[in-house]
Amino acid sequence: MTSSYLYDAVRTPFAKIGGALSGHRPDDLAALVVRTMVERAPEFDPARIDEVIFGNANGAGEENRNVARMATLLAGLPTSVPGTTVNRLCGSSLDAAMIASRQIEVEEADVMLVGGAESMSRAPWVLPKTERAFPMQDIKLADSTLGWRLVNPQMPGEWTVSLGEATEQLREKHGITRAEQDEFAARSHQLAAAAWDQGRYQDLVVSVPANSKRGTEVTRDETIRPDSTAESLGGLRTVFRAENGTVTAGNASPMNDGASAAWLGSAAGGDVLGLDPLARIAGRGAAANEPQFFGEAPVEAGNIALRRAGITWDQVGAVELNEAFAAQSLACVRQWGIDQEIVNTWGGAIAIGHPLGASGTRVLGTLARRLKAENQRWGVASLCIGVGQGLAVVLENQDAN
Repeated sequence: MTSSYLYDAVRTPFAKIGGALSGHRPDDLAALVVRTMVERAPEFDPARIDEVIFGNANGAGEENRNVARMATLLAGLPTSVPGTTVNRLCGSSLDAAMIASRQIEVEEADVMLVGGAESMSRAPWVLPKTERAFPMQDIKLADSTLGWRLVNPQMPGEWTVSLGEATEQLREKHGITRAEQDEFAARSHQLAAAAWDQGRYQDLVVSVPANSKRGTEVTRDETIRPDSTAESLGGLRTVFRAENGTVTAGNASPMNDGASAAWLGSAAGGDVLGLDPLARIAGRGAAANEPQFFGEAPVEAGNIALRRAGITWDQVGAVELNEAFAAQSLACVRQWGIDQEIVNTWGGAIAIGHPLGASGTRVLGTLARRLKAENQRWGVASLCIGVGQGLAVVLENQDAN
């Protein structure tokens, strides 16, 4: 099989729910990153895109009609470019990249555009249809922003606990303290702020122009708090348990809006794009476990991806692990047996944000740029996924010394 490569990646700033991007539709955010990717390959004829694959976790609102196809049309790409949308919840856009890389490696494609988009601000309330025309009982609206909704009553109760309660159970399983979670969260904010100040995100982030509903251009991630410390975060109340709880708004990722995209291609595709590869996609892994322990599913996914890449953890110099919760991230880092100092050195989702469907391409693009900047050969991008799944991709920087 041929090899697949990541050639470029970009994302919008990530904004808090109800914040600076709440006036922007998710399909418009997706179209922005699609258009930006095309502009960043000026020698490339977009009619030669084999396919666009986007990830989205909600699919209940303005992005419901195949947001990949909507984005290509809104971005002005030729109508001949096909598009499909995948949903693996928080891992959706990484899944899009994994699917595209397989198509490239079996020589079904040379140039693929992948990404993801999510507006948690604009996620609708949904009303289930009734089983008969005029029911004689109240009907409850369900908030489609995050978590379980319209749950099948046959699902075991231990599986359908909230994401926060599941994380409390996970930290109990691994003996992770509140102090350790707050220290990890403070580190995320401090590193994200430093990365922005050092220009690390200059090539990774495209500003979102003002529109009729939001009169201000959005240029920077909205949820980073540079002055965060373990002590200040330690003063926040717990959210999911009244007694013996440790998970707070400060040591969990916020709810966000944003979009991301990346070029994937074969070696021949790079010639067509007119771009040099940032990294080779060397291994992929997917894993699943009990839904309430979703937070540690990346452990096995990462191990599988490394085996398929033919390397071991002691060769890995950079890890981008989506920080759904501090406790969840710490559980993965400990089980991998890696040095925390190689994880999320430009900040993670606790600071930057986690707009579900957009996060996978964010971690993948950030990892590729980190490998170049830090002169590391091997890196791992990974995410946990609600309902007990994890994904991971191994990247190789072939220019590393």
